[in-house]
Amino acid sequence: MATSTFLCPVASSFSQKPLQSTFLHSSVNPSFLTLNILPKKLRKPHQLRSLVVAKSNGSDSADVPDRLISALCYFYPFFDGIQYGKYVITQFYPVQAIIQPLVPAIRVFKSFPFNGFLVFLTLYFVVVRNPNFSRYVRFNTMQAIVLDVLLIFPDLLERGFNPRDGLGLDLMMSLDSTVFFFLLVCLIYGSSSCLVGQIPRLPIVAEAADSLSYLRVQTSE
Repeated sequence: MATSTFLCPVASSFSQKPLQSTFLHSSVNPSFLTLNILPKKLRKPHQLRSLVVAKSNGSDSADVPDRLISALCYFYPFFDGIQYGKYVITQFYPVQAIIQPLVPAIRVFKSFPFNGFLVFLTLYFVVVRNPNFSRYVRFNTMQAIVLDVLLIFPDLLERGFNPRDGLGLDLMMSLDSTVFFFLLVCLIYGSSSCLVGQIPRLPIVAEAADSLSYLRVQTSE
């Protein structure tokens, strides 16, 4: 279709992979806990885990730089899995309009085969394992990393089951499109939530990030 030709060079160059959010409250008194607004008998375990305390000063604050860094991290899994949108991008103009401003950055990211792995190492060892960054930044960075790691499964499925036509090809197109839309939703939801100071909790991904003890955010006892 004519409207999709601007992305054809990018789409054709994509290769296989090499290998309830809550607002952060900054209270006047740092010792005040957000959970105090709930009666003890109404506090459920999942509420205790999801409600986050952000101190007005300290390592858990979500200031503007923290929000920007966290929002940018969600571009990493989206860029790394952009090839799953090869069927959608060339057929739907609204999706093209969303992707078009990102094309230069995607080309740079895909220009070197090991860029994804290098970004992974940088985010994990420089950000996640660095106590100089706030827990807010490290948690969101870890979510982005886990989301990218999960892309191994559709990649393995695509490599082992590579139909050329028929029903098999239709199923593979549906799988790729589903993965792409999931990444796109995670990018929009994750980045926008970070920009306004919320903690986005992605399905499955958030639980995996929470499992790391050094990333657990402070909650009320």
